[in-house]
Amino acid sequence: MDLLNTLVDKGLRRETPTRAEALAVLGTTDDELLDVVAAAGKVRRHWFGRRVKLNYLVNLKSGLCPEDCSYCSQRLGSKADILKYTWLKPDEASRAAAAGLAGGAKRVCLVASGRGPTDRDVDRVSDTIKAIKEQNEDVEVCACLGLLSAGQAERLREAGADAYNHNLNTSESTYGEITTTHTYADRVDTVRKAHAASLSACSGLIAGMGETDEDLVDVVFSLRELDPDSVPVNFLIPFEGTPLAKEWNLTPQRCLRILAMVRFVCPDVEVRIAGGREVHLRTMQPLALHLANSIFLGDYLTSEGQAGKADLEMIADAGFEVEGAGEVTLPEHRTGGGCGSHEGGGCGSHEGGGVCGTVSASAPAPAASASADEPRPDLVAVRRRGAGTDLAPNA
Repeated sequence: MDLLNTLVDKGLRRETPTRAEALAVLGTTDDELLDVVAAAGKVRRHWFGRRVKLNYLVNLKSGLCPEDCSYCSQRLGSKADILKYTWLKPDEASRAAAAGLAGGAKRVCLVASGRGPTDRDVDRVSDTIKAIKEQNEDVEVCACLGLLSAGQAERLREAGADAYNHNLNTSESTYGEITTTHTYADRVDTVRKAHAASLSACSGLIAGMGETDEDLVDVVFSLRELDPDSVPVNFLIPFEGTPLAKEWNLTPQRCLRILAMVRFVCPDVEVRIAGGREVHLRTMQPLALHLANSIFLGDYLTSEGQAGKADLEMIADAGFEVEGAGEVTLPEHRTGGGCGSHEGGGCGSHEGGGVCGTVSASAPAPAASASADEPRPDLVAVRRRGAGTDLAPNA
């Protein structure tokens, strides 16, 4: 296909595709899907080789969020039967992080539900960052705490944070249909605050909320303009008890096309398969590694993920390798300082976290006889282990 040859050439040169080209990727047929994956895979391998970065989530505070994000199991008015607990102590969070690091994670993502942190909350998280780094000197730490006020990003950086996550989630034109308690501009402002504080900015999207192809292209082009180091791609989990519980709009093929489009638009950026990969990609997960260079290990915020051991086996069986702690994630031209130049990515694979959160992923259930485009609520499993419980985490 001439389109794919053009997109590969542009990706290798870091040249932005046109909107028409991005839309054309989303409009390809199932017969063309493997060609699309192969083309985007060339761009992925050029910038990231066959390395897969592993990230591990620690939910510092779960549930009881005052924001009304429609996708979120922790939202105001949510009836989802999730774990609810207040702030973990620094030593508790450090122990939770250690499980992920032992499983091969390179980055720990500290997430808390809520509109945004108070100054006391920033102190709490700063103490937690220090506790984690005292035990694991080389670990990367990303914070995801919601909307930031003036000076808070700088304080997190001083405490040792490497990155900050805040997702745009959807296009500016449809944002008000998803959330009413804060604005799209609020989110953009927080990503810019992270950049200004020399934190590695991470910002991504959620697919499957009823958006159009144009909405998806809009948000990815907006992300390209903001120039985060990491773009997490979440696939909505329609959590029972949330307003989007009936939105089962994704197939594995659709998810692969979205990931390919993101890779073409953001060729040299860490693209992470985030929440929802187990639910929507299912047995096609290994193909997605040809498009994204980063995933989450084990469980998510309020839902269970694929077993950590299964994640590692999938990476090896697909011919990829886990990125080591001493390896630099991003290409050299992005690691020299300034906007979009920091190593690593952020933590955007959340179904909660207030204005920070996105969607959940969950553990696969036994195979059912459903067709690819039928709802699969059997795949949504609420997290009952790890942080905030007495049970061992999945990592």
